[in-house]
Amino acid sequence: MPDHAEPPRVSRGADDAVRPSPSRRPVEAVLFDFHGTLAQVEEPRDWVLAAAAACGVELDRVRATALADRLLTAGRAGGPLPARVPPRLAELWADRDLYPHAHRGAYTGLAETVDTGIDGFADALYERVLVPEGWVPYPDTEPVLGALREAGVKVAVVSNIGFDLRPLFAAWKLDGLVDAWALSYEVGRCKPDPGIFLRACGMLGVDPERTLMVGDTRADAGAVAAGCAVLVLPCADPGRANGLGAVLDLALRA
Repeated sequence: MPDHAEPPRVSRGADDAVRPSPSRRPVEAVLFDFHGTLAQVEEPRDWVLAAAAACGVELDRVRATALADRLLTAGRAGGPLPARVPPRLAELWADRDLYPHAHRGAYTGLAETVDTGIDGFADALYERVLVPEGWVPYPDTEPVLGALREAGVKVAVVSNIGFDLRPLFAAWKLDGLVDAWALSYEVGRCKPDPGIFLRACGMLGVDPERTLMVGDTRADAGAVAAGCAVLVLPCADPGRANGLGAVLDLALRA
């Protein structure tokens, strides 16, 4: 194979099959998105029940479910995009992945648009996203990261996020399996900007053409413009497998 061969491109076909190109350079590093790829936020009702409990309020499950539905429509950190962003929150929303204060302000502001009758509830809801209990790592996350570490493949987490993910990984005892962190609020770039992927490759000291980006959205696929191969996997519910094992097929069996 000539040295100038194009890096692999990986896509999901209509049958959801993973299809690498026939010519593939060895993978020296894997970049992972966080939300929807390595972990998922807790179930919405559990989120609401936990936040209410932090405010000293015990909700019945019926009310908690109803509130969760309304709060998801308003917009949840780690959840679906809001149906509408009020004009007063537009600037915070635009900057949410670049500044911690904007991330908090945007999501607490959205939660405050829902009348819950619970003092401090919006802040309590946001605090759940900052703690490891508010997330559920996917079943394959630890085995896949461990296999990559054992094989000598470097790993970075590349995330559009407004807070530090390191404490979560430390609590899950996964921090020792991650070599670098390219978090948008720290590097000043957001996916799909190629710059954030290039920064991650620089942190790892690897060539983008020998790097695989793994995510679950079009923003993650922006790594193609940086010269990386890309694997897009379906987002799964908390605790459900999302096909992360396919990474090992591509990274270790070339």
